[in-house]
Amino acid sequence: MAKGLEDTVMYLYNRLLCLNEVGGSPMRFGVPVEEFHQFNQQQHGCFPHGLTATATHDTKRGEDTRARLQVLSEMPGEWESRLQRWRELNLPHKTQRGLPAANDEYALYQTLVAAFPWGSSDLTEFAERVQAYALKAVREGKTNSSWLRPDAAYETALQDFLMGVLAPDSAFLADFVPFQQEIARYGVYNSLSRTVLKLAMVGVPDFYQGCELWDLSLVDPDNRRSVDYGLRQRLLAAVKAQVAANPIAALGEFLQTPADGKVKLFLIWRGLHLRQQYPEVLQRGEYIPLSVLGSLQNHVVAFARVFDRQAVVAIAPRFYAGLVKAQELPLGDRVWQETRLVLPPGLDSTWQNALTGETLVLQESTLWLRDALQHFPVALLCLQDTAEG
Repeated sequence: MAKGLEDTVMYLYNRLLCLNEVGGSPMRFGVPVEEFHQFNQQQHGCFPHGLTATATHDTKRGEDTRARLQVLSEMPGEWESRLQRWRELNLPHKTQRGLPAANDEYALYQTLVAAFPWGSSDLTEFAERVQAYALKAVREGKTNSSWLRPDAAYETALQDFLMGVLAPDSAFLADFVPFQQEIARYGVYNSLSRTVLKLAMVGVPDFYQGCELWDLSLVDPDNRRSVDYGLRQRLLAAVKAQVAANPIAALGEFLQTPADGKVKLFLIWRGLHLRQQYPEVLQRGEYIPLSVLGSLQNHVVAFARVFDRQAVVAIAPRFYAGLVKAQELPLGDRVWQETRLVLPPGLDSTWQNALTGETLVLQESTLWLRDALQHFPVALLCLQDTAEG
């Protein structure tokens, strides 16, 4: 399995690289929401304390690298036109024999979109990382080169191609960067939705070292680089101070300046704090899928965890490229309009947003998303009368 699928096919079948992951299938483009809910209900009955991991020492790409790639599936037309343009722009960087091969070139464009650093003016380190990754990828694929029989000419052509593509004055970068920045912005929202699901769904959430901030790593050894824990401690202290001073203003700043990763760190901090407050609910609580009503129902995954008369609700939007423009925030009435959730009967009507501190009062078990998602793209709600702090 490892050598045949994970270390060969997943470096050759490059249709959408976020699918090429350990334990995954390159042929499967996700699952319906109903199947996701069924899986969680089955896990609740059989493996309620199983590990829920989104990154390990052996993942092919960092979790936030994959979150960016997932955006491409929402804009196939734009992605195809960009690819055609880039192939023409970068034709001078190929050898007379047309190397590197089109399949490897396609994988490289996906890699650049997914792992490109936030606001970096000096791409030297990034170029070195991508060159090392590209070399490993073609050798693992065993078509144009291999570990046992390296093709020096092909590998040189590949490295030279990358140097030309990432040169500061390249025409490719001028066209690539604005598009990549849009993908990165949508990727932020994808990452937040995935994180809130992991925090509240059945199982024990695992956070691989360094993933408290953006994980834009590639395959090992890139994903095993040293982690700056001091930076994470300083950022967490800053996040706590900003939220204590003015939570709504802090969230707005985190969302407007996502490059430093505070927005993800904030969500993890608050989500883990909620798990401490409600251990029985989030370890043993029943998993209840929530009905979504309204014109944007296909853009939301929501469920409740209920134990005794305590409850936590998780709300995770999806398909953000179809919701807002890249520079817009997916918040409030302008976006969510009449879309709403129906919560389980028998629970109290007054809830607290554990991320923003806001109080939400339901009418007839109906929760309007324009209220729950007014200041942050995802939500974790708890019954206010049982909330601690």
